[in-house]
This record gives sequence, C-alpha cells and structure tokens, in this order.
Amino acid sequence: MKKSCLVAVIAVLAAVAGALAAVALYLNRREKELDEYERLLFGEDDAETVEPEEAAAEDEAE
Repeated sequence: MKKSCLVAVIAVLAAVAGALAAVALYLNRREKELDEYERLLFGEDDAETVEPEEAAAEDEAE
C-alpha cells in the first residue's frame, strides 16, 4: 500500500470517528434535554392547578 493511500485511509477513519463522537455528544445532550422536559411536564411540583376547582365551582352553581 502506498504511503499516500495509507494517509488517506487514516484521514477517512479519523473523520468517521469524529462524526461518531459528534453524534454521540449530540444524542447525550438531547437525551438530557428531553429528560428535563419530561421532568417539568410529569414531575411532581408544588403548584396547584386551577382548572379542577373552577370546574367544581361551576358544577355546584348549576
């Protein structure tokens, strides 16, 4: 194998490894972001909801 061909193969392998690392980092960050959204949507918080009380008050008024 010629030296220039070997350098080209090594460069392609390095590019592929870099692309895979970038994808892994992106997916890791995206997963953390989605976990945060899920925690905000479905997590337990101390906020009270207003809708059920309003609906109950309207039902009692009728």
